[in-house]
Amino acid sequence: MSGTNAASGGAPCRFAHYFVICGIDTETGLEPDELAGKNVDSFGCFLSGTPEGGENFEQSPLKRTFKSKVLAHYPENVEWNPFDRDAVNMLCMPKGLSFRTQADAREPQFHSFLITREDGSRTYGFVHTFYEEVTSSQICSAMQTLYQMHQAENPSSAAPSSTSSSSSSMDSLASSLDEADPVPSSSCRSVACSGYDASRDTLYVSKALCLITPMPFMHACRRFLSQLHRAITAPSPPPLPLESYIHNILYEVPLPPPGRSLKFHGVYEPIVCQRPGPGELPVADFPLGQTFTLLGVENLVQLFTCTLLEMQILLYSQDYQQLMTVAEGITTLLFPFQWQHVYVPILPASLLHFLDAPVPYLMGLQSKEGTDRSKLELPQEANLCFVDIDNHCIELPEDFPQFPNKPEFIQELNEVLLRFGIYPVEGTPLTSTPSQQALRELEDDGRNGNLEGEQLAMLELLQGNATLEKLQALTKRTGVHVEALRGIGGGGEGLGGRTGFEEEELRNAKLNVQLREVFACRFTTMFADYEAFVIQSAPDLESWLTNREQMHNFDKASFLSDQPEPYLPFLSHFIETQMFATFIDNKIMSQWEEKEPLLRVFDGRIDKARLYNVRAPNLRSSNYQKCTILKESAQAIEQRLMKIDHTAIHPHLLDMKIGQGKYVQGFFPKLQSDVLSVGPTNSNRWSNRTATAQRRKDRHRQRTEHLTLDNDLKEKYMQEARSLGKNLRQPKLSDLSPAVIAQTNWKFVEGLLKECRMKTKRMLVEKMGREAVELGHGEANITGLEENTLIASLCDLLERIWSHGLQVKQGKSALWSHLMHYQAREEKLEQQQAEHIQSMGEIKTDVGRARAWIRLSLEKKLLSQHLKRLLSHTALTKKLYKRYAFLRCEDEKEQFLFHLLSLNTVDYFCFTSVFTTIMIPYHAVIIPIKKLSNAMTTSNPWVCVSGELGDSGVMQIPKNVLEMTFDCHNLGKLTTVQLGHDNSGLLAKWLVDCVMVRNEITGHTYKFPCGRWLGKGVDDGSLERVLIGELALPSAEEDCGRGCRTPDMQRSPGQTRRVKPTSGQIQDAIGEAVNNICKHFHKPEKERGSLTILLCGEVGLVWALEQFFNNGFKSARLFQKTVFVWDFVEKAVAYMESADQMGDMQETTEPLGLTCVSLCRYVSAINSTSRNIGKDGKFQLLVCLGARDHLLPQWLPLLVECPVIQRMYEESALLRDRTTVNALIAVLQTLDDFPITLEASLIKGIDL
Repeated sequence: MSGTNAASGGAPCRFAHYFVICGIDTETGLEPDELAGKNVDSFGCFLSGTPEGGENFEQSPLKRTFKSKVLAHYPENVEWNPFDRDAVNMLCMPKGLSFRTQADAREPQFHSFLITREDGSRTYGFVHTFYEEVTSSQICSAMQTLYQMHQAENPSSAAPSSTSSSSSSMDSLASSLDEADPVPSSSCRSVACSGYDASRDTLYVSKALCLITPMPFMHACRRFLSQLHRAITAPSPPPLPLESYIHNILYEVPLPPPGRSLKFHGVYEPIVCQRPGPGELPVADFPLGQTFTLLGVENLVQLFTCTLLEMQILLYSQDYQQLMTVAEGITTLLFPFQWQHVYVPILPASLLHFLDAPVPYLMGLQSKEGTDRSKLELPQEANLCFVDIDNHCIELPEDFPQFPNKPEFIQELNEVLLRFGIYPVEGTPLTSTPSQQALRELEDDGRNGNLEGEQLAMLELLQGNATLEKLQALTKRTGVHVEALRGIGGGGEGLGGRTGFEEEELRNAKLNVQLREVFACRFTTMFADYEAFVIQSAPDLESWLTNREQMHNFDKASFLSDQPEPYLPFLSHFIETQMFATFIDNKIMSQWEEKEPLLRVFDGRIDKARLYNVRAPNLRSSNYQKCTILKESAQAIEQRLMKIDHTAIHPHLLDMKIGQGKYVQGFFPKLQSDVLSVGPTNSNRWSNRTATAQRRKDRHRQRTEHLTLDNDLKEKYMQEARSLGKNLRQPKLSDLSPAVIAQTNWKFVEGLLKECRMKTKRMLVEKMGREAVELGHGEANITGLEENTLIASLCDLLERIWSHGLQVKQGKSALWSHLMHYQAREEKLEQQQAEHIQSMGEIKTDVGRARAWIRLSLEKKLLSQHLKRLLSHTALTKKLYKRYAFLRCEDEKEQFLFHLLSLNTVDYFCFTSVFTTIMIPYHAVIIPIKKLSNAMTTSNPWVCVSGELGDSGVMQIPKNVLEMTFDCHNLGKLTTVQLGHDNSGLLAKWLVDCVMVRNEITGHTYKFPCGRWLGKGVDDGSLERVLIGELALPSAEEDCGRGCRTPDMQRSPGQTRRVKPTSGQIQDAIGEAVNNICKHFHKPEKERGSLTILLCGEVGLVWALEQFFNNGFKSARLFQKTVFVWDFVEKAVAYMESADQMGDMQETTEPLGLTCVSLCRYVSAINSTSRNIGKDGKFQLLVCLGARDHLLPQWLPLLVECPVIQRMYEESALLRDRTTVNALIAVLQTLDDFPITLEASLIKGIDL
């Protein structure tokens, strides 16, 4: 086809790729559009809402949907942007053809659309729809026949009745959207309601003119199409045939070069567009001011946050152009990130089933006037952000983190809007008279293309009119106001001789760029140091692409630890998104290939910010920094539009056949395809320039191909890497057969399974990484915040899986609904667990209950088992789900449950740590060592259980029962148990093996080992002990789970230890204990856990120092009581006090004297406490208090210098080795930097 090659010659540089006309095909006649007009399930099967074979006779023929067709498009094809006839037709006329009579409103409408290709690139379409009189007698008589059939079927109904409702949620959705055109006023409708009569009424049908362009130059395309329409409705023919103007924009108008402006000519006036330079934000022509006005600043920032976190977003409006404006506006603001998922700003009626997609999406749905939101049943709402544009409101998902510095951010946006005189929905506009308000609305209507007949003609007539300019100048001098004309015309000519439209476009462009700069500045501030955390481990591109899925490309834990605390809830979610992963991938690939354009601009801004030291030196500062380049960004645009850089060739006469395409007012002529299918010969400068550039590129490509080893292989890897983790971007519009729809659903099933595999793998790797650290290997790479983010992400995935392919939607959470159905039948699925969830007053919604149930099941290691049992009820699953649903794909379901089963290998506290205020029943049991002591005791025992979130208080245990159940607010992970008795009666001595405490909701059982006596005159004489807990494994899993269990929490110190550690082991233990405390304080405050374990647990600081003091200690004496380390401390203090009284201490330096006084005071306070703690307990208390008050390094020299040491320690003891003691002092001094706080259970009764 000769036309094809000629047409494609300079297409990459052309302003427009195609000109398209859509409308009614008079040859095929009226074809009902069954897909657009009927209820469709996800296999394209017609449901019970409509008849299966023919039209819906209940509906008036003028309100039915008929198929439109692409009547013509020029050129035939463009090589790198193949023409997709079905997709273009569907998006030009999303509801198909609509008919009107002379009694109906027939204003022209404008809307935009876009088509996303598989590689993520976009093509934009701009559509001007108008009504043209039907001249075909066959069409008129067919409409007449349809109307007579309608009257025969519905003799009593003057107005069309609603279609019968269907049980399917998709059915009700389709019926609510049926015929969503704005309803004309009752006076206009009088003729239509009384019937259509071909002999009396004039029939009109919609026709669409469309420009398809590679870039979103919305204003320019809108003006061009509007002028084309004016040319056919004007009383006199246009200056040149319409082919001249269409040929000109298709082949002779180039894209503006980066950083330049371009003027080309429409039918009546010149049109100007500009393109940002290489260092500026990319082109975005949709009016952001309108987006802010429609939603309000607060709502828009919330919607923006939802988009960043890749939630499902559904826009809802009667106006197609508003759907497109908001969708494009919000995705434009994402710079430097890009939306990676399904993106359909205008969802055609035939694709309603796509709302069932279990993936993140951003879609726009046209609403019917007067439709109640509550009646709109969507397939899934658990993670949905619903944006009702017409009513200026937004419904947010639950568990929604706020954008950092949100109040200051909103304030800055408001300031920008107010400078342009825009008052968003939340703001209060300045007071104005009703007439001024009406004029402002009229001016807005003029901009939005909604003016009616005569007003529109007046506006177009006055546009750019020199006479009007003179008239206005005259009225200004005489003091007469022509406010009405200004209201219609948008202000006449403005500064520099620009028309009102041009002034408006300049204002919009300046507002657009300033708003975008405010958003871009937030990311520049938040991610100023992102490069430092990018992990670039691959030696070359090919090895990186091959191992992409296994590699960690970004050090998330380190990045989060470097951020201000208030930013963490948002950032921890955001860095898990696909858009952030793609951004980091692009950064890594930029080592080996040209930088992605958005990344290049963003990196340039970060470099510039560093150069000017814009960022505060303190990395963790959360102070808000305003954007500083608003003025210069607006000036760059203004300069381009004031001084036009390029002017395209004027439209000119073509070599056309005479007599064809004769001008008839009100009708778009049949264009001569031969002159529009072929581009111009290479006679103009622009064509020569592009051809030369193309030849240069070809030569360069040939050279590089010789240098590349295997270009095809590289490209294959590149495509695979870029598509990794990315879902379907846009549904296939050109083929809607059941097979294609089934294939799309199969892709969703595969995608969900892959996502499940990736999520569970990530959760395991990160969790095991942390546990490896607890075992002493490597570095921690997950925080509690990250863990919570991953679990929230898993909850979202499970909701999407349970929402896929639902037959009937009941409630917002599909998973909770399924659980309730299951329990309502005969079987019980951990009924007690669900009852606990239902009784929690803190949770108000089904979505919240489902998430709590998932967290509790995960904590109990029963998630996979519970879901397997839930899905084993096949009859229920078949009743609730369609045959293509994920939960009815047997193989994938089994793999999914297996992936969830792998999570049982690690311990989660995701329920306990999130629901911190609930009441929980605990069961405590005290287990004595019966062989060596009495099983019973005559004394009155008591217990106090403490956890990370608080303690239970002292509770008396029933005598000789030794177990109790008590309700208490959530204690979190249990850390310590204080156990004691009052030493009353004859059998007061008590040898306790351990205490067991069970959380009755989560099933977690904690063991608190003791192995010591409680009683006077035995062991160290203690009547109470503080025990440190460890999580006990269920007995059934004792053997099989041992290999993969979480490491034990630390046991209580003081248990009998047979093997004495060597001096080297003791020094290592002290270093490790101090190191663990340092690490504890370097974690974010919310992630630290219990310090008590690090101080008093096994291998804690107290135990390590106890080993140090016991080394070489002469403890066992013949025929005497056992001597404890505390005895040495007491004798040393007694010596210091006696020496002080005799005056020996007066010669010492003042600091040493004060230290001596402090040691004596602390030992005296511990000895005089009302608590009955033994000698080991007192030593533990002294170490803890010394660590808290940073006194340990000062006390050690006093104890070493004391003469008592020679009597009580062997010469080889570590405490008598000066070098070792000095090293110990240096290690303990590192704790002076940290604010150590002690648990109340440790220091009760001590007032220091």
